[in-house]
Amino acid sequence: MIGARIDSVATHARTQPDAPALADLESGRRWSYRALDQAADGVAAWLVARLGPASGERVAVLARNCAETLILHLAAIRSGAVFVPLNWRLTPVELAALIADSGPKLLFHDHDSAEVAAGLGVDLVDLVALRSMTGAPPANARRAWDEPATLLYTSGTSGRPKGVILTESNIFFGCINFVLGNRVGRDSVFLCDMPLFHTAGLFAASRVPLLGGGSVLITKGFDAAKTLARLGDPALAITHYFSVPQMAQRLWQEPGFDPAKLRHLRFWATGGAPNPAAQIERFVRAGINMSNGFGMSETCSNYGMPMDDPELVIAKGGTCGLPYAFVESRIVDEEGNDLPPGETGELWLAGPSVTPGYWNRPDENEAAFSGRWFRTGDAAMLDEDGFLYVVDRRKDMYISGGENVFPAEVEAALAELAGIAEAAVIGVPDARWGEVGRAYLILRDGHALDEAEVRAHCAARLAKFKVPASVVIAADIPRTASGKVLKHVLRERALGEMGETDA
Repeated sequence: MIGARIDSVATHARTQPDAPALADLESGRRWSYRALDQAADGVAAWLVARLGPASGERVAVLARNCAETLILHLAAIRSGAVFVPLNWRLTPVELAALIADSGPKLLFHDHDSAEVAAGLGVDLVDLVALRSMTGAPPANARRAWDEPATLLYTSGTSGRPKGVILTESNIFFGCINFVLGNRVGRDSVFLCDMPLFHTAGLFAASRVPLLGGGSVLITKGFDAAKTLARLGDPALAITHYFSVPQMAQRLWQEPGFDPAKLRHLRFWATGGAPNPAAQIERFVRAGINMSNGFGMSETCSNYGMPMDDPELVIAKGGTCGLPYAFVESRIVDEEGNDLPPGETGELWLAGPSVTPGYWNRPDENEAAFSGRWFRTGDAAMLDEDGFLYVVDRRKDMYISGGENVFPAEVEAALAELAGIAEAAVIGVPDARWGEVGRAYLILRDGHALDEAEVRAHCAARLAKFKVPASVVIAADIPRTASGKVLKHVLRERALGEMGETDA
């Protein structure tokens, strides 16, 4: 039986069984390491009974953040299934595409997602049922460390979502990177507001503390007032927090914000979007240990700031810090030649945390790798001290409220609308969300559309954060001689238009 339970939760259940491991702040339910170990085993035994041991079958979940989702994740690993967390913010059309791609045998859901889940054509299981599952999986249930264990779906530049394959080996090394880089141990308490369908929520904010022997407090999601109260609550004694920069900005502006109540935080990590140097300095000068880092679904945690010297954090504000222990990186030119410090090129990464590839995407896998090196698509540079600066983001992607949005996906939805001859979408600055979409359209002769029609069309096909916030009917869209949209020209045009509007 011991051979079936080789993971950090089982280890801590033996060495510190009564230590706190997991709490669901919405329901008030709590698990010690012993209780969490037993809960994961019970669900794993049930999965083995349904799917067989080491089956590799996909097990999907559609739910807001809750402790049961994390327990299901741990159980899927122990049973040899592949865990597939789905973004509950997506439309039924988008979710159906993910279901078709991953082919899950079971779809777990919460109360809020029951109606949508029922229309996806998969055998359903209410997450509440996990609470009554008992037993233990057989010794042969777990798959090898280098086999697919989790699929994280991210939008693709082609407009089709991609399932990032992560093995337990990838996950372990990605999490140990964060543990070693951010002073994580048995006394660590993480607050998880980030969604469990993202690498930040599932791994950085949840698996990391469980690896280090600490505890994770899961919430249903970010709520500025509740989050601020929780971060400052001495009874919760939170030591680590992960957020996108826009969340940090919201908290700073929240009524009652008092830096003195947050100075106990050992580390406030930000990612998912650039964190302005001015914001980092504002927090650090107020005595709050904040810094930015770099990671991807495909590579887990890769870079972070050394937090022992606040003045260094301020001086290097705007960087993503230094590479973690098990990360190799290069900055290369278009031919794959290494560039010296100070020169901008593409960031390539290698190491045991890097994905083996995308689910069902052989062509994209070939394009994403150069030997053992993963091509991030990010324009970046290293300074003389080895600190990473991400100069531009992957191709034309923009980030709205911490969510990656690829214009090609939005443009594909717009192309379905009768009357549109051409469409181009870019991200533009927004005070609340960081960036939002702006669509430029050329209409077919004799057709007329207004912004409300366009947005309604997109809303029926795309998640809310992908729907363009503004629509411009244009006479032309700038393109190269080969027909590619000149997005940088379009962005300059947009900023000029927005400046004129503000004036």
